[in-house]
This record gives sequence, structure tokens and C-alpha cells, in this order.
Amino acid sequence: MDNRKMVDDITSMDEDFAKWYTDIVKKAELVGYTSVKGCMVIRPYGYAIWENMQRILDGMFKETGHENVCMPMFIPESLLNKEKDHVEGFAPEVAWVTHGGSEKLEERLCVRPTSETLFCEHYSQIVHSYRDLPKLYNQWVSVVRWEKTTRPFLRSREFLWQEGHTIHETAQQAIEETEKMLGIYARFCEEVLAMPVIKGKKTESDKFAGAVSTYAIEALMHDGKALQAGTSHYFGDGFARAFDITFSDRQNKKSYPHQTSWGVSTRLIGGIIMTHGDDNGLALPPAVAPIQAVIIPIAVHKGNVIEKARQLEQQLKNIVRVKVDDSDNSPGWKFAQYEMKGVPVRIELGPRDIENNQCVIVTRHNREKTVVSLDDVATVVQQKLKEVHDGLYSKALENRNRRTYDCTTTDQMIDEMTKKGDGFIRAMWCGSEECEAAVKEKTGAGSRCIPFDQVQISDKCVCCGKPAKTMVIWGKAY
Repeated sequence: MDNRKMVDDITSMDEDFAKWYTDIVKKAELVGYTSVKGCMVIRPYGYAIWENMQRILDGMFKETGHENVCMPMFIPESLLNKEKDHVEGFAPEVAWVTHGGSEKLEERLCVRPTSETLFCEHYSQIVHSYRDLPKLYNQWVSVVRWEKTTRPFLRSREFLWQEGHTIHETAQQAIEETEKMLGIYARFCEEVLAMPVIKGKKTESDKFAGAVSTYAIEALMHDGKALQAGTSHYFGDGFARAFDITFSDRQNKKSYPHQTSWGVSTRLIGGIIMTHGDDNGLALPPAVAPIQAVIIPIAVHKGNVIEKARQLEQQLKNIVRVKVDDSDNSPGWKFAQYEMKGVPVRIELGPRDIENNQCVIVTRHNREKTVVSLDDVATVVQQKLKEVHDGLYSKALENRNRRTYDCTTTDQMIDEMTKKGDGFIRAMWCGSEECEAAVKEKTGAGSRCIPFDQVQISDKCVCCGKPAKTMVIWGKAY
């Protein structure tokens, strides 16, 4: 019997990728739906993934000198309106509070879509001298953006994220911070989530509202669509001027500080699903998997299988996140269930294994079976977790390489996407916003970023044929 049939069927990803994604988030018990349209319950298994991500990222932030703070969730309308470009960028997505209890508020309160204005108000109160700088802050909170079209993790009206906000004495220091945090995000995605990313700068039309420049990491999902996995913004002194944040510099002159902000969110869980999952369900990167190894006792009615499984759990519990499933479900059902939930390593233990002082280890990403001496399990499990990470990364990178096309005309872009499917397109650009918009209108692929690692595809713009200034990564996006 096909073990998959013992677990509720999952739609094939090649048949209907969107339905496959919905099946995964529901059947792996990552989310639940609520009576508030566009808002989700993050269930314990999904939240455990986020907790592991949060713990690792938080450590990376603190290693670089950042401190956690917590700002209010409400922003007075007058405060939001202080930076014109910023408020215009977020206006369509803002949720407003108009009443406190039964009384109408004198001033509307915005439910934070992001917290730049709140940090600016605080900085104006605490920054007075160059000796007060830099301030390297981060917060872990939820934000609200009133999205019209929603999908769990990828786009919801309320979501969890971290937002870093820093303020610096000089432009150079702030730009260095912006680029450093982008590098941390890229390292986290690749070394922790096994998700290859491209680092680059956003075009002027696609930068964050109120920013001088926005940098991003872009990942390619299994279906060939791009996912913006994290962003880092340099604000210059624009916010400081709007909020009258000044300090006495080293020459005792009044100066405006320079600011940054940067963030990633629970959207990364959606990225993990769409990068690594398959028709059997999730395939979780070991570093963030709630259960890294599951022990499945087999033929438990014979001998001391459960006892030995518990002993093995005790042996491993200080090394990996391990669980024994001693429920009365069949071993075949359990195999399929934990495959579907993306557990990186499965350990099978039966009476014959115990007689031979061995067990069978199965890796999720390739279902490879290895017979291992019980004396060596601790060492081998750690090796297998690394194999799973490396295997997931290699598979995702191969998908990106296979779906990356070099094009010199918009017709060629359309032809490549028609023949081979969606993906990243590397093509040259003259720098004109008109050409950028025309490429998206003609091909459906928008500019994702101007990658730091440039390749000279041709000398001419993919749209107008005039001399090109830079190579851009284009693609359809979530």
C-alpha cells in the first residue's frame, strides 16, 4: 500500500501549485483560518518553526551589537503624516482605529504597518550628541497591512516579523549597516534555511516608501516565481529632518543623523515550503525543524522495542530535537505522516534491529536508508542532518540555475518563459522607469533587483535597445 494514502492526499505541485501549497499549510498543521478575513492562526508546529528562526536570527543580531525594544502598535495620524513619501506608500494598506470604547477618538490611530515614525519620535527625545550614537535597535512584533489578496504566510493582513531600526552619526556608517544586515539575512537564508538568494539593490520605482535606497535578497521558488525574502533600507537624513532629530556633532555643530531599517517576516516560512517541499509534503531545513529526528518503533508487541526507543531518545535529546512516536498508528502511517511534516531524519527501530544492535536512518530529502550501529547513532544523526541541509540547498540551487535565462530582448523573455516556464531572467537595462514598466507590461516579469554580482549579458537595454547601464534580475513574484 502507498504510505501516502494513509495520510490525507496532497495535490501534486505540478498539477496545481497554489492548491498544493494550501494543502501543505493545512495538513502539516502550520496554520488555521479565522473569522477575520486574511488573518491566520499560526498553530504550534508552524509557530515552533518561527521560534527557531527567531532564536537564531536574534542571536545573529545581538552578536552585531543590536538590542531589542518594543514600540506601541498604534501610531497617531499626525505622526504618520510627518514623512510625505512614507505615508503615501502605506496609505492604501493602513488599518485605522477611530473609537476607544464607545467614544470617538479626537485623532485617528493607525495600527502599525511598520514603525519608522515611532522610532523617529523616540530618537528625537533621546539623541542629543554624537556620543548618543549609534542606536542599534530591533523589535519582534506583529504588523497589520490591509491586503486585498491573502495567502497564509506569504501575504496576510496581520503577520509576525522583526524590524531593525538604527540611527548613525554619518551616512557611511548607516550605509555600512544597511549592507551588513542584508548580508546577515543572506547568510541566514543560505546557512540556516538552505535557501539560495541573490543580493541586490531595488530600482528607484521599487524601493521602500521614504528610503534613499532599498536592498533585497531574492529567492526563487519551485514553481519559478520569485520571493522577496528580506529587505534592508537606507534612509539618509530624510526622516531625521522630517522629525527634527538633531545632535551636536564632533565640531559642536547641529547635524542630522542617518537612519536604516531592515526586516524579515513569517513570509520566510512560506519560502521554506515553496523552496523545499514536494508531493509528500514539507521538507524542513534541520536548523529550524521543530522535530529534527523522529524515532519510529516497529513491531512494538515483540520484546522491548519501546524501552529501547526511549533509551535512544534519551541518548539523543541533548544533541538534537528528537521525538519517539509510540502511538498505536501503523509504522507505514507514521512514515508518511512525518514525511509530510518535513522531519529531516527518521529512525526506524524494530526487534531484529535491536538483536543486531542497529537501527535504520532515513533522510527526508532523498529517502535514502542507512543501517547504523546503535553505538554510532549520535554521530551519524548529526552527519545526516548536515546531509539534509546540503541536499536541500543543492536541489534549490539547481532549480534556480535551471530556471535562470539570459535574454537580450523582451520577445526572447516571453519565448523563454513560454517554453521553459517562469524563472529569473538576467537582462540589461538602460535605467529608464518607462522601460522597466514596459518590460513588466509585455512579459509579466518585474524587476526583482539589480544584483551586486553583475554579468554583462549585452550592451543594450532589453526593452528599448539603447545603451544599457546595468544588469537586472527580472521575474514574476509572490
